[in-house]
Amino acid sequence: MKRLIQTIRNIYKIEDLRKRIAYTLGIILIYRFGSYVTLPGIDPNQLASLQDQTEGGLLGLLNMFSGGAFSNASIFALGIMPYISASIVVQLLGMAIPYFQKLQKEGESGRKKINQITRYLTVLITGFQAPAYIANLISQLPAQAISPFDPAVTNPGTFFWVSSVVILVSGTLFVMWLGERITDKGIGNGISLIIMIGIIARLPFALFGELVSRMEQQGGGLVIFVVELVVLIAVILVSILLVQGTRKIPVQYAKRIVGNKQYGGVRQYIPLKVNAAGVMPIIFAQAIMFLPLTLAGFAQSESLSGFAATFTNVNGFWYNFVFAVLIIVFTYFYTAITINPNQMAEDMKKNNGFIPGVKPGKKTAEFIDQIMSRITLPGSIFLAFVAIMPAIVGQMGVTSQFANFFGGTSLLILVGVVLDTLQQIESHLLMRHYDGLTKSGRIKGRSSMNM
Repeated sequence: MKRLIQTIRNIYKIEDLRKRIAYTLGIILIYRFGSYVTLPGIDPNQLASLQDQTEGGLLGLLNMFSGGAFSNASIFALGIMPYISASIVVQLLGMAIPYFQKLQKEGESGRKKINQITRYLTVLITGFQAPAYIANLISQLPAQAISPFDPAVTNPGTFFWVSSVVILVSGTLFVMWLGERITDKGIGNGISLIIMIGIIARLPFALFGELVSRMEQQGGGLVIFVVELVVLIAVILVSILLVQGTRKIPVQYAKRIVGNKQYGGVRQYIPLKVNAAGVMPIIFAQAIMFLPLTLAGFAQSESLSGFAATFTNVNGFWYNFVFAVLIIVFTYFYTAITINPNQMAEDMKKNNGFIPGVKPGKKTAEFIDQIMSRITLPGSIFLAFVAIMPAIVGQMGVTSQFANFFGGTSLLILVGVVLDTLQQIESHLLMRHYDGLTKSGRIKGRSSMNM
């Protein structure tokens, strides 16, 4: 406790860090306030059916990522997920289309063009999802929605549709802008923080709902709830190990003398992450798994059949199987664009470094690539297993809302974003010669994985 208080004092002493944290909290408050601002023309008191619809399943996940904005019929109802989907598409195009490959190699100017294309694509995706959301919203409203005495929608005509689509698109773009402002002037990755805040906002409701559910059971309900909390803590610790796990490669630097000074002659280690892709594969995979729901127009699972029913059932075998496969594929994909063995080998060669027993240059690049492939496979499989944990514990009687925190996208995002943010805070402290957040070692967040 004494160390925590001293750390807080040190953070307050650093003016730049203090301003960044305050700025980030201010942006988060704006986002949370907007999630409760209902679309014009809708009575917020008559959204019980929509809220019941988002208690579980795929809509429950979507509602959790938006921090409850989806079930509130908020101006931020679609959240940041359209932007994530657009980012996935653009990165996939970067592997297949030469124009995007060229942009990726143009440095800062290319990055700006890619960001601009991503924004345009976000508008397109949101413009497609917004009518589906509104159609589902109207279908979920009570029967008195058509009554002139107590309408749930004041006038569900053309103007309502057009204005709601414009507002939803603008809301998503505004949330995206808020995330970019956090990244530029705040602390942490803005987009990831916004997703994390939405998840955390649902945790108290999920925890209370699970407690009530267990207390209503006869015989040992409270004990089962305590066991669930212990298991949850264990899963969190395992997730931290998954995020921070490394495999170190020894690098020997040759001795060289420049003037009267000696350089090299030492051995160092290159830490290769077991999960170099961070939480991005699971975010990408989850965004793709939302597509069937969008195509189905956010319809209720009971009214769906065939393909749509199969891939909107988050507890079903095929949904979780495809979800796990996508995570494994995206882990390799994101690792490939994050880690460049050729560049690493070239940098070592320039600095007179080499891996003992491996020839410099091409052989070194092949060796690093081989090691990355070996450690990525178990890392991706374990990541996929953690991702489908909610479906597993759901079969054991855990409520759907609370089950989402036993693994899956929610838990890994929470762990990854918290570690990343703490790492950035620690970097500011160490740069000003203050003690870090931990007694020994350094926090390894996702920024160390080039997320």
